[in-house]
Amino acid sequence: MEPEEFVPPPECPVFEPTWEEFEDPLEYIAKIRPIAEKAGICKIRPPVDWQPPFAVEVDNFRFTPRIQRLNELEAETRVKLNYLDQIARFWEIQGSTLKIPNVERKMLDLFTLSKIVTEEGGYEVICKDRRWARVAQRMCYPSGKNIGSLLRSHYERIVYPYELYQSGANLAQCKARPLYDSEEIDKEYKPHSIPLRQSVQPPKTNSYGRRAKRLQADPEPSEEDIEKNPELRKLQIYGAGPKMMGLGLVAKDRNLRRRDKDIPECPPTLIVKDEPMEDIRLEPCTVEFCYDIKEEEEENGENSNTVFTKSTRLRRNAANSQFTRKPVAKAEFFVCRICARSDDDDKLLVCFVCNDSYHIYCLLPPLPEIPRTVWRCPKCVVEECKKPPEAFGFEQATREYTLQSFGEMADTFKSDYFSMPVHMVPTELVEKEFWRLVCSIDEDVTVEYGADIHSKEFGSGFPMKNGKRKLTPEEEEYAICGWNLNVLPVLDQSVLCHINADISGMKVPWLYVGMVFSTFCWHIEDHWSYSINYLHWGEPKTWYGVPSSAAELLEDVMKKLTPELFDSQPDLLHQLVTIMNPNILMSYGVPVFRTNQCAGEFVITFPRAYHSGFNQGYNFAEAVNFCTADWLPAGRQCIDHYRRLRRYCVFSHEELICKMAANPEKLDLNLAAVVHKEMLVMVQEERKLRKALLDKGITEAEREAFELLPDDERQCNKCKTTCFLSALACYDCPDALVCLYHIDDLCKCPSNRHYLRYRYTLDELPTMLHKLKVRAESFDIWANKVKFTLEVIDGPKKTLEQLKALQWEAAEKKFPENDLLQQLRNAITEVEKCVSEAQSLVCTKKASRVRSKLTVEQLKTFLDQIHNLPCIIHQEKDVKDLLESVESFQLLAQEALKVSPPNISDLRDLIEQGDHMVIDVPEMNQLRGQVQQALWLNEVRETLATSSSRHVTLDVMRRLMESGCNVTQNLEVEKAMAELQELLTISERWEEKAQICLEARQKHPPATLEAIIKEAETIPVFLPNILSLKETLLKARAWIADVEEIQNGDHYPCLDDLEGLVAVGRDLPVRMDELHHLEVQVMAAHSWREKACKTFLKKNSCYTLLEVLCPCNNVDSHNIKRARWKKEKDCSLFKSDIESLGLSAQDLREPGSVSLAFKEGEQKEKEYILQLRELNASKSQTSQHNEQQQYCVCGQPSNDLMLQCDLCKDWFHGTCVTYPKLTNQKHSLAWWDWDFRFLCPLCMRSRRPRLATILALLVALQKLPVRLPEGEALQCLTERAITWQDRARQALAVDDVTVLLEKLNELGQQLQNEVTKELVVLKESTRNEDSSQEGSAEGEGTVEDVIATLSDLEVINSYLPRLKGAVIEISESTQQQLEELMMEGDLLEVNLDETHTMWRILQAAGPPPLKTLQKFVEVEKSERKLSKAKGKDSEKKRKRKSERGDYTPTSQDELETKKSRDEPASDSCVKKKAPPATENQVESKEEHL
Repeated sequence: MEPEEFVPPPECPVFEPTWEEFEDPLEYIAKIRPIAEKAGICKIRPPVDWQPPFAVEVDNFRFTPRIQRLNELEAETRVKLNYLDQIARFWEIQGSTLKIPNVERKMLDLFTLSKIVTEEGGYEVICKDRRWARVAQRMCYPSGKNIGSLLRSHYERIVYPYELYQSGANLAQCKARPLYDSEEIDKEYKPHSIPLRQSVQPPKTNSYGRRAKRLQADPEPSEEDIEKNPELRKLQIYGAGPKMMGLGLVAKDRNLRRRDKDIPECPPTLIVKDEPMEDIRLEPCTVEFCYDIKEEEEENGENSNTVFTKSTRLRRNAANSQFTRKPVAKAEFFVCRICARSDDDDKLLVCFVCNDSYHIYCLLPPLPEIPRTVWRCPKCVVEECKKPPEAFGFEQATREYTLQSFGEMADTFKSDYFSMPVHMVPTELVEKEFWRLVCSIDEDVTVEYGADIHSKEFGSGFPMKNGKRKLTPEEEEYAICGWNLNVLPVLDQSVLCHINADISGMKVPWLYVGMVFSTFCWHIEDHWSYSINYLHWGEPKTWYGVPSSAAELLEDVMKKLTPELFDSQPDLLHQLVTIMNPNILMSYGVPVFRTNQCAGEFVITFPRAYHSGFNQGYNFAEAVNFCTADWLPAGRQCIDHYRRLRRYCVFSHEELICKMAANPEKLDLNLAAVVHKEMLVMVQEERKLRKALLDKGITEAEREAFELLPDDERQCNKCKTTCFLSALACYDCPDALVCLYHIDDLCKCPSNRHYLRYRYTLDELPTMLHKLKVRAESFDIWANKVKFTLEVIDGPKKTLEQLKALQWEAAEKKFPENDLLQQLRNAITEVEKCVSEAQSLVCTKKASRVRSKLTVEQLKTFLDQIHNLPCIIHQEKDVKDLLESVESFQLLAQEALKVSPPNISDLRDLIEQGDHMVIDVPEMNQLRGQVQQALWLNEVRETLATSSSRHVTLDVMRRLMESGCNVTQNLEVEKAMAELQELLTISERWEEKAQICLEARQKHPPATLEAIIKEAETIPVFLPNILSLKETLLKARAWIADVEEIQNGDHYPCLDDLEGLVAVGRDLPVRMDELHHLEVQVMAAHSWREKACKTFLKKNSCYTLLEVLCPCNNVDSHNIKRARWKKEKDCSLFKSDIESLGLSAQDLREPGSVSLAFKEGEQKEKEYILQLRELNASKSQTSQHNEQQQYCVCGQPSNDLMLQCDLCKDWFHGTCVTYPKLTNQKHSLAWWDWDFRFLCPLCMRSRRPRLATILALLVALQKLPVRLPEGEALQCLTERAITWQDRARQALAVDDVTVLLEKLNELGQQLQNEVTKELVVLKESTRNEDSSQEGSAEGEGTVEDVIATLSDLEVINSYLPRLKGAVIEISESTQQQLEELMMEGDLLEVNLDETHTMWRILQAAGPPPLKTLQKFVEVEKSERKLSKAKGKDSEKKRKRKSERGDYTPTSQDELETKKSRDEPASDSCVKKKAPPATENQVESKEEHL
């Protein structure tokens, strides 16, 4: 049956505190507790700006996670899997392989079938009443398909024999076998020390564990044990990890491996060879559990069997297959244990384990024939099947992770599992998939969880003041913050601050590194304390919580649904290894709440609130416990609960209470009251226990400082509680110790040998109680005084000083914040405010300047407020006198307002008198209104009378309109308002027209603007937009004049001048036809410059076009080039285009200035390169003694692969620069034809185009009506290149040089022929060898085919020893002339063929540079290794894509096309040279230039 889809529980409360609430964490938690504890858990989102830095040292953080198999965690699923393990073991003992059938195309749930059959009365009852159809109905199978009979046949064949053996019904007729003299009684069977896989516990590498103690794995068997025990040898693996046959082996189908290679696999197996065993025939056991369901269709087509082969689930006790066989008695002593007869011995079976005998027809059920495998009797089978299962726990992974490696594994697993990027997987999908997996028997998913990592050893995620490193100011702020999990448990209001020891997980946080599906199971915190969890970063963590009120209900439901687990592990819920679906719990009435904790959020669990959850993906969290005052009663109840379970305590609750009671003055008042109640209960209980001890007759006692003893030396032997107040010990049994609840379980010694060990006497405990009581009751005394003072009605009032004394007392005694204290503070604040207000009213002049005036009603209210204060103030009489003076002024003002027409002078006198009063009299507004009305009318008349002078602005008119609206209205005011409004409307209309013209949305010609200005001049108002329009029109006319002047000049205008005019013209809101012509010229100039840049500049070049075209004439510029190459962000290193020529901006506008500067720079460049060569030569000489010398463009020290530039003689790393590759050239022994001339990127600043390309640019330049500095520099460069080319041709045309060139060509041809002959011979020998094996090959290959069979680097290496030189001789003068020309040619940023010709001659005149060639080979080798490594990475990526179906292979033609498209246009050091231009072409272009 299909499991129901998971329905998420309701959300838990979520709180978002303000900064003020966030300051005190424990106070805020106490505030939200009444709401939050109803759900058991809650989530807190800190303020947005609260973002603590992540303080873990990521590089040093290493951890070993735990392995979690999801379907083993869920309680009901584990019960089913345990049942399948048992029944599989039963059939394995019988020598059969368990095959689980399929019913309705699904694997039959044998556990549910067995359970329903038992609930219906058993097999016999169901068969008798014919209720198998009801069984099928209860298993949710459809009716009408005769599935009931099918279930009956499966039950009879698989389950019923197992149930029969379990019940012992087949042993009812067994009789005791007689013993013989030579035979010993069977000893109790003890299993060997191989642990089960599920009980393998993680190695305890530290002592920080605080959880309940668990079982430890037994020691591993030695090789000697394996050799001695033949059954143990049958197990194919041993050592760490799984210990049963079938586990750790390769699945039958290789496609059934884990879907993700990152999931940890079983350890490598060690196969032990089987040795022959006498008189025993064994068949290999093939019971493997690997959830691949192989359907074997039967004849009826419906009932297909499924081999249950889940390799990770069969938890067989390996000891069960390791039987020690007893000596076989003689044949005449074999007697059937059922019929007690020895006849028919050919039908008599002997048990392999106990040697008991049975007839095959006496067995129940009887056997049709003698089994061919090892047989065990029913008694041995029952004993084997009834052994209780081992305790369940998590394995420890074998691999250690860093955060990075774990994250890569986790993200890969999640993305592969959901087939989408990790950040796109919805949390709802992960949640439903998680609960589907944990409830599924068919699927087995394994994950890893880095849980309970001790922060004291590995470092907390929060900043800490531990002295290990210096904190930044921001980190120091978070290091002392109360929400820091290292600080929260030890705050003053926290109970745990009174515990000195660093309890791991409670006072010291634990770290958690999770991946998707990694789980924390249902549990409550130690001592039922609070817990707080903070998610530092990563994907969300899903939580489920149950309130404390339903904790026992959850325990009862889990025990009811899975009693089998709790029978073998009563403290199962304390082991953190079991979960149950929240929907199941909710169906039984357990309230469950959920939440998704995102990064930067807190989750708090409350005392005894069960909680569990899982991780949505890779994340990092930190958690710790804390205890507040309200926890103390729950902590005491937890100790009683632990005492009943006999569970170890983390700390002594009694010791904690007594330690706080010893220093009550340090306690918070609320905490003192709670501690007093707890102490009272504890003292009363201690009196009863000690009285029971006296009644038993134990009178001996001695004082013991229990806090000085280790916990394991003061634990009760019976209930494991940590003793503090008292304990019972024995003089004769020094190791015996019990608490006073178990005085009868101490030892068997007489009671007179027992004695009491106590910490405090019964007289000392009341003294501690009294101190707590005084501390707790001091608040009540103070509270009564405050109430009497604040609630006085008819009696004498206190003074302000007496109220402040009560407030000081509260602060001195550290009373907690409460309503009464807040009322006292409010009363004192109110009194002080009234005193200050009264004083300011009395001081009239001062008050009128510094405070707002009170109304008459407010003054009366203030007088009533003074009368109702809880104390006396002396300013009350002065306030009464002030009120009387105000009332007399009101009478005078009312009489003045009745006079008509009003007397302005009288009104002003009254206004002046009222202004000096500290009270706002309502008649003042009426007096001011009449005065303002008269003043406004006078101002309007004056304004309209002087309007012809054009000094009135729009703002003045608007101000008059606004002020007129506030004046008391009459006929005169309304008429003046109408005149102002008409004039203002006309003025605003013309201003709006001018504004539209100025906004330049639609530019207008100058004539239109002039017409608008002329019409607006008739308006008698100052209009600023009209004036701006006039100025704009003047600027437009001046601009047109500038354009005409520059266009009619003697020379073409400079590009900068045109750009400036275009920028100014675009900003003017006037339509000018000349602007478009200028824009076209500027655009053409920019287009030419961009084309020149593409021709000369390399990709991402750090040089400008003008810098490349101009000569470099400064020795220091080499360092500047190096700095530019390194992309240093120092603006002082970069020269502008103007500085590169040494000209100012004005000089560039003068025709010919660039040409003159270029000519001067040519000679300086030659001197510069000679100085640079000398400087680099000295650097190379001293480099061996100075390891700090910098080289190359990277500025790093030298290494073995250094290349020297042929121009500047500087040294560069072969891996940092582009160098000539020997493998890209034609192979020949004529080494002078090899192009291995190396120019560094600092010398060869551009692409160096050919001269023909440059001439084409110059032709395009001549068509431009604009002057560019780059164009003039290009003309100079071209002239220089042509001049040099003429000189080079003249030098090469000399007879001696011509002869040398011809000789070099002849030698090159001879050497090429020799190489061709050698390669032909090599090809013939290779072909003969191939023909002897495969037959003769058809056709003959070329020389290139033979060369292709060898490695290009191998060919070059083979050529190097054979290179000869010098092959020609030239005179010193010719050589010097050619070298000088060669240097000048290399300085040119132009590609000329004559440079290569001179290079060949100069190289052939000297010996072959073997060291340099060898360097090139070594550099290319290292580059190929690096590219090969990168190629492997890319190949792996392609394989992964192809597995997912995302990768489409690219054909070779497409790759070559892409490669040719990505190659740069020109590179003289690597690419082949373009064909040289003919002399006629060059000469024609020179003439054109």
